[in-house]
Amino acid sequence: QVQLVESGGGLVQAGGSLRLSCAASGRTFSSYTMGWFRQAPGKEREFVARISYSGSSTYYADSVKGRFTISRDNARNTVDLQMNSLKPEDTAVYFCAATQRLAYVTPSLYDYWGQGTQVTVSS
Repeated sequence: QVQLVESGGGLVQAGGSLRLSCAASGRTFSSYTMGWFRQAPGKEREFVARISYSGSSTYYADSVKGRFTISRDNARNTVDLQMNSLKPEDTAVYFCAATQRLAYVTPSLYDYWGQGTQVTVSS
């Protein structure tokens, strides 16, 4: 069982940066693949980034590649999402998620979710 709590959201101007953090409870955090997803009003939840349990492998949605960086610290049970060059279309609620299954972009393959943190990018 893993409990996830996101933080770091807020309001930023286009071109700015934010760093989201997700704190996980539990002693087996290092056995979970972690993902970040986002959901804008009226839209489906979409994949943003994913990092393997060891941190050695990452994967990004095309829309954020080169601008966002996912990282994790297994000693501190945290996974971060550094977001640079933010655009108004990045505005959404951002969720972190955890799974022990082989998962990449499909939300239904992630078993544990945080409550989300709002990111708003003004133009």
